[in-house]
Amino acid sequence: MPSIALVTLVVRDYDEAIAFYTDALGFDLVEDTDRGDGTRWVVVRPRGAAGVGGLGNAGLLLARAKNDAEAASVGNQTGGRVGFFLHTGDFARDHARMTAAGVKFLEEPRHEPYGSVAVFEDLYGNRWDLLQPADVPDSVPNTGTR
Repeated sequence: MPSIALVTLVVRDYDEAIAFYTDALGFDLVEDTDRGDGTRWVVVRPRGAAGVGGLGNAGLLLARAKNDAEAASVGNQTGGRVGFFLHTGDFARDHARMTAAGVKFLEEPRHEPYGSVAVFEDLYGNRWDLLQPADVPDSVPNTGTR
């Protein structure tokens, strides 16, 4: 069955984006390949989300903006809406870790029928949900399958 493998996120700079996603969010750098034309193929993925052949565990393809139109979209690729959802099995742990790493949360954690959630911004202003779905008990290891 097909699955989504990568979602492109247009960034200002490869190295600053890699640093944010690996250091602040705790993602793994899966690939960083120089394509020989001034661009790189850069993939990051939530730690522990490798899966079997990467199936079912979408990663981010970090693509440096190459023109004015792309540069204008950096930080607003979903029109100000939450566009990315980072699932966790331990909301309190990951919220505390991310806060300590300097991640900017836009609200206090809240509990919704669908789970525990707080909106945060990445280094460019794209909005994300840190979300522990209601059907995931506390302290479930992040296997990347949710």
